[in-house]
Amino acid sequence: MTAISATRGRAAMILPVLAGAAILAGATAAGIGALSLTDALTATGLPDPGWATTLGLPFVRAAGEVAAVVAVGSFLLAAFLVPPQTSGVLDVAGYRALRIGTMASGAWAVCAALLVPLTISDVSGHPVSEFLDPATTWRLAGLIDTASAWRWTALLAAGLTLLSLPVLRWAWTPVLLAGSLLTLIPLGLTGHSAAGGSHDLATNSLLIHLLAAGLWAGGLLALLVHALRGGEYAALAARRFSTVALWCFVAMGFSGVINALVRLSPADLLTTPYGRLVTAKVIALVALGALGVGQRRRGVAALAEDPGNRAPLIRLALTEAVVFAATFGVAVGLGRTPPPPPAVLDPSISMVKIGYDFAGPPTVARILFDWRFDVLFGTAAIVLAGIYLAGVLRLRRRGDAWPAGRTTAWMLGCFMLLFATSSGTGRYMPAMFSMHMAVHMLLSMLVPILLVLGGPTTLALRALPVAGRGEPPGPREWLLAALHSRVSRFFTNPIISAVIFVVGFYGLYFSSLFDSIVGSHAGHVAMNIHFMASGYLFYWVVIGVDPTPRPFSPLAKLAVVFASLPLHGFFGVLLMGMHKVLGEWFYGALNLPWHTDLAGDQHLAGGITWSAGELPLLMVMIALLVQWHRSDRRTAKRLDRAADRDEDAELAAYNAMLSEMARRDDAARN
Repeated sequence: MTAISATRGRAAMILPVLAGAAILAGATAAGIGALSLTDALTATGLPDPGWATTLGLPFVRAAGEVAAVVAVGSFLLAAFLVPPQTSGVLDVAGYRALRIGTMASGAWAVCAALLVPLTISDVSGHPVSEFLDPATTWRLAGLIDTASAWRWTALLAAGLTLLSLPVLRWAWTPVLLAGSLLTLIPLGLTGHSAAGGSHDLATNSLLIHLLAAGLWAGGLLALLVHALRGGEYAALAARRFSTVALWCFVAMGFSGVINALVRLSPADLLTTPYGRLVTAKVIALVALGALGVGQRRRGVAALAEDPGNRAPLIRLALTEAVVFAATFGVAVGLGRTPPPPPAVLDPSISMVKIGYDFAGPPTVARILFDWRFDVLFGTAAIVLAGIYLAGVLRLRRRGDAWPAGRTTAWMLGCFMLLFATSSGTGRYMPAMFSMHMAVHMLLSMLVPILLVLGGPTTLALRALPVAGRGEPPGPREWLLAALHSRVSRFFTNPIISAVIFVVGFYGLYFSSLFDSIVGSHAGHVAMNIHFMASGYLFYWVVIGVDPTPRPFSPLAKLAVVFASLPLHGFFGVLLMGMHKVLGEWFYGALNLPWHTDLAGDQHLAGGITWSAGELPLLMVMIALLVQWHRSDRRTAKRLDRAADRDEDAELAAYNAMLSEMARRDDAARN
């Protein structure tokens, strides 16, 4: 009875703990906002919008961000930290986490909606009472980037809340987790990081920072709630989250350093208000890292020895939650504090619109050696290469072989991803349509072919450990569930994958979509992701080493290839014949003296598109022929083994049939 009473007492703490974290974050942000109000008004030249906006905006934003990470962590716990029932229905712990995630998403939607009029008030310098009419406020939000971002956040969070209400099965929880992370994206595309010089580096690093913080802080709060409630699998959840927290710590440190270096110099860290807040965040990150180490050594270890001993984990998690809440408040206050003045007081047009300058027109030397590291895709290329090599090393340590050709293909694919996005091609891509199409061809045609020939799914299935009988499912089982899901079966339909691959770029360039996003960094990131994803899906279906949920014959694959790839060449011909210049408003506004013939550059882009399909087609044909030959050899070996087992019974029966037919023919002639 004492244990039950203690568990009930801890469960009663859940709501106060979560509400306290939100209030602490909001109060910290509001306090910093009030202290930096004078500097902010001086920097912007706007009138004071009133205390309701000055204190309300940072408070609501910080409290809303805590609600957002609670949703992320709750869906993370339901999806991957605690197992479902064998039937696929969520267990009690997963269902409770799901319901907390639903409520947190609803709170996040409400806070984001409130931030729309508060942001308009802050930007205009008028009291928030003038923007309480929902229809007018919603219309004005489209005129202000930050308010528009909050509008999108409110819609995404509200949609996520409605989507999560009827969910009872585990298969939907990864989708909800992805949706909760998606609600953080608009935050990363606004504010200091989205403006000024080097905003490409600042925005990309901030996106990584936000996603890592959401997983780390949200997972910690969800684990704390789970421990306070006395849920099952606490030791398993703590062990799994410890691994997630370690990688999030690395990602936050890496992205935070890049983001800080873009905005200030080391000398500004202690001499400016903005620098002191950055220093406070660094100290908080180091403290969280130290607490995380203590959690691994004490909290997780105590649970491993005695699953009922949750006290060390709860004490450390409560301390971490307080530090996280204060850190979120400092981060929001940092966003409302004017950064130090930029080093370049009169930036060029390209610096303002793209984030950096160009040394001159693209040359072979500049394309090969004038690199600008892409924090998103360049980091992804390095991480993917490292994970793949770790899997190969694990196989070799236990005595298993892995084809060197697959490793070579994967490494080449990762290098080409790095080259396409971080070399001179990636540097000139936002400023020239021809370079944009060169990157498009590399990301959609060459990189996916090399990656699918690496067989990453097969490697993962062989390298990841198999969950034993009675053990909860792990990464290998999650991967198998994803491969055999109805979603996977739908997208691996050869017709569906070919339509996504081909229709995507026709719809992008022959509609108004490209013109509307060509000047947006987020638009370029989204296009690159689409090129990669659609190309990988298509080539996985037609030449992939990994098995697909819908296997079909090499002859059918060849038909899909010949029906799809020539459409790229036809698109290039259409592009060369177009009179309308795509993205003319943006490319012309850059005012680059060496880039004035926009029509000629588009004609060159069409030529690149038309000719770029030759090498991928050749690689696909070789891969299909090799796979066809190996399939025939495997079939012949299988038949030989069957014949050896039954002493050629099938051949003997066939010969007997021929002999009987000959005997009947002789009898008929006689």
